[in-house]
Amino acid sequence: MGLIERGAYSYRGDDAIPAFEDRGPVVFMDGDCALCTRGARIITRLDRAGEFRICPIQSALGRSVLTHYGLDPDDPESWLYLADGKAYTSLDAIIRAGTRLGGWGRTLRIFQILPVRVQDWLYRRIARNRYRLFGRANMCELPDPELKRRLLS
Repeated sequence: MGLIERGAYSYRGDDAIPAFEDRGPVVFMDGDCALCTRGARIITRLDRAGEFRICPIQSALGRSVLTHYGLDPDDPESWLYLADGKAYTSLDAIIRAGTRLGGWGRTLRIFQILPVRVQDWLYRRIARNRYRLFGRANMCELPDPELKRRLLS
């Protein structure tokens, strides 16, 4: 399954999606993945404005939003970034999130020199092997109160 292009904020009209705080960017990521959990901690640390929200794809909200955009919540490649009501996925989403975070997050733009085909290939390789390479960690059980404040479920 690939990302279905939809209009900005199209999920607001989808009855299958519970209402959620979307005034700032929202990152939908695997809540059981150690790499994603580290990513959530980095977002929390770099986001000085406190605008980012993080939603585990295993939650009802995460599953419904991914499904709305044609992504399979059970597919290890499913990672979604919503910004200004628009959806992005793959390495493009990670680059966009890093750029918006600023600071060290902007270093992710280095991947833009790669052709999109190569970016997607690299992203798929990491996503499909993330548990083996990085292990598992439950994002929702972290003791970090700032991260917990940002979690949507």
